[in-house]
Amino acid sequence: MATAIVRSALSRAAIRVTPKTSVAPKRSFSSSAGHDDAYEAAKWEKITYLGIASCTALAAYVLSQGHHHGEDPPAYPYMHIRNKEFPWGPDGLFEVKHNDGH
Repeated sequence: MATAIVRSALSRAAIRVTPKTSVAPKRSFSSSAGHDDAYEAAKWEKITYLGIASCTALAAYVLSQGHHHGEDPPAYPYMHIRNKEFPWGPDGLFEVKHNDGH
């Protein structure tokens, strides 16, 4: 964008310096043929805000819905067998303590 502004200013200065008989032809780029850049920027800004709002609404809807956690596995007695004491005591680090005194 800045280079286009500088190029435009330089071409205008060159036209003023050269005689009127040799006018440089105006270049028209296909990307800006008849489009207003401010209009395009405003359009994409509105589209961006609409996209943000719709994604936020969709995420709020999806996260507000309940989901299935599954069943708890049965408490089989053979799954809690401890044949050897842990170095930190009779209970695991992340288990409920089985101390009857407390």
